[in-house]
Amino acid sequence: MSRSTHILHHSHPFFTSAATSAAITAAASPAPTTLTSFTVTPPVHPWPRRLTPKTLASLISRQHDPNLSLQIFHYALTHHPNSNNNHLAHHPIPFNAIILKLSRARHFPQIDAILCDSHITDEQPLITLIRGYGLAGRPKLALRTFTRIESFGIQPSTKALNATLNALVQCKRYDLAHFVFKNSMAKFRVVPNVVSCNILLKALCKGNNVDAAVRVLDEMPAIGVVPNVVSYTTVLGGYALRGDMRGAKRVFMEILGKGWIPDATTYTVLVSGFCRQGMFVDAIKVMDEMEENGLEPNEVTYSVMIEAYCKGKKSGEALNVLDDMLGKNHVPSSALCCRVVDMLCEEGNVENACEVWRKLLRMNCSRDDAVTGTLVHWLCKKGKVIEARKALDEFGGGAVPSLLTYNTLIAGMCERGELCEAARLWDDMVEKGRVPNAFTYNMLIKGFCKVGNVKEGIRILEEMFESGCLPDKSTYTILIDGLSCARGMMEEINKVVALAVSAGADDDMWDIFLKSVANNLNLNAAEFDRILLERYK
Repeated sequence: MSRSTHILHHSHPFFTSAATSAAITAAASPAPTTLTSFTVTPPVHPWPRRLTPKTLASLISRQHDPNLSLQIFHYALTHHPNSNNNHLAHHPIPFNAIILKLSRARHFPQIDAILCDSHITDEQPLITLIRGYGLAGRPKLALRTFTRIESFGIQPSTKALNATLNALVQCKRYDLAHFVFKNSMAKFRVVPNVVSCNILLKALCKGNNVDAAVRVLDEMPAIGVVPNVVSYTTVLGGYALRGDMRGAKRVFMEILGKGWIPDATTYTVLVSGFCRQGMFVDAIKVMDEMEENGLEPNEVTYSVMIEAYCKGKKSGEALNVLDDMLGKNHVPSSALCCRVVDMLCEEGNVENACEVWRKLLRMNCSRDDAVTGTLVHWLCKKGKVIEARKALDEFGGGAVPSLLTYNTLIAGMCERGELCEAARLWDDMVEKGRVPNAFTYNMLIKGFCKVGNVKEGIRILEEMFESGCLPDKSTYTILIDGLSCARGMMEEINKVVALAVSAGADDDMWDIFLKSVANNLNLNAAEFDRILLERYK
């Protein structure tokens, strides 16, 4: 009836026995299908008659299921005609493809088994694995993989070093990145290049050790590496990050003094630093200099300025920069649009926010439920529930709103006693596949209790149980508050108690329930004792 009508990952990265590798592969979750299931029939159809390394890599990469990719890889190496020759068994391209696929799915134990059972002759698959560990937040395994490259008879390259340094920085292990860089030549026999140095500079600056970064910048020529604009921009960003804009400006002047032309990134880092300190005039001057030097501010530059103005509650300036951005055919991100709309709403200019969003949509900005939800929230907060519903219809663009947006509007309707409209919106939500949660039910229960219809609130509680949605602390508090305003509701109290018992309410929920009963309901001692017995029997 419609609402409106009533594994443990082992410590060694890949050197395991064959039996251990098999066990690891079997234990991985989700586990790949065993090899015996595709020893006769290929895992995908049609299976290519002529299988080259590139064809195999493409076949592996196209699959959405990483376990199917693994089956394809094993089948090609063990059952495809001529699979035992070096043509496929030792080629790095398919190895790289399967490691990339599995690492993106975080199936690292299967990768370990592959590396244990395979003869790797190229470091690229291992570099891919290092990057995968970095993205997965596993810095020690990334470093261990790098240190084991030589065990395959391969001399690590600068590319492998850079991948390792980058993985460590991604995982915020700046100290470890510094250690690896310092030992790169003596311990690993790898010569760092300018990219290696730039990653080290980033590590030092992110670790708030800008002074050390400056020393590295000065010492780079001594190891045969010439700093570039990226090197200086990184240090400039380090100064800006800690609020030292004099230092940042000094580095910027050094860039100009070397005859280099700063790129948009350098200017944007400087703009961001000034904005972070609230030095908007200086930030605008940098943008003006940028244009005078023939460089147009890019989307990031504009976004930095607009975000800073929004944070500083300077809506007029933010809208002016937004107009400039749109005039240069830059499309703001959904997150930036949401920030501008939210700022205007916070200032009480909800209608203006709606107009700005209409303008942005006309300028081909993507429709975004977060923006719609923000407008709905603020319109409801101002008591403009009808306008909020219209905004949902206007800005939704046919897309299904999120549960959060539905909840916001239902809560607003219930707060103002618009229960029929709330019920219709509930039906619309369910028809479009959004499943109500405890908050949705609570708002509807609260709405009925507020107008004195506690019985309907309890009926909704029963329906809540039937749908498999468990009540929370707020549910019982709302109902007890509603019952406290009514008289002669002993039968309803008993029903709520029975439902709480059947749900297996935890101790915290019972404490709230009993406290509310004691404080809000006019029960005699016998009735209260009976409720206590229900609790502790």
